[in-house]
Amino acid sequence: MGTLDDALAKAIAAVPECLAAGYVDVGSGMLLGVKTVDSHPSEVLDLLAAATHDLFQGPNVSSIEQLFKRARGLVDDGYHYFKEVIVNSENLIHVFIRSKKDPDHVVCFVCRLSANLGMVLTKSRSQLPLLESAL
Repeated sequence: MGTLDDALAKAIAAVPECLAAGYVDVGSGMLLGVKTVDSHPSEVLDLLAAATHDLFQGPNVSSIEQLFKRARGLVDDGYHYFKEVIVNSENLIHVFIRSKKDPDHVVCFVCRLSANLGMVLTKSRSQLPLLESAL
């Protein structure tokens, strides 16, 4: 088991056309680690944890999850329906994946839009255990 920084660097190398990876604790709102191959404005990195929280545990997302649980007769046990979020911007693919070990942790990958989305998802998912074990 290596450090989170080492695991992020390995994950970036494994995911096609990956420019950056970050590890966020949405419960605390903290960015636990980030690695980039290009420079990114510090303002963007500062907002990454907050934006990730909004995507996975914002009030509207939480309401939707509660409605799904109620409709299916499930007990609210902290289970989350939303496991992955993919955002395509003008030039980039952003992949956010919730940790299976700790549902408050989300890993974020940023890749060039020219990358094959299927491969980006497959490789991003395959890196999750490495990143989870680094904490």
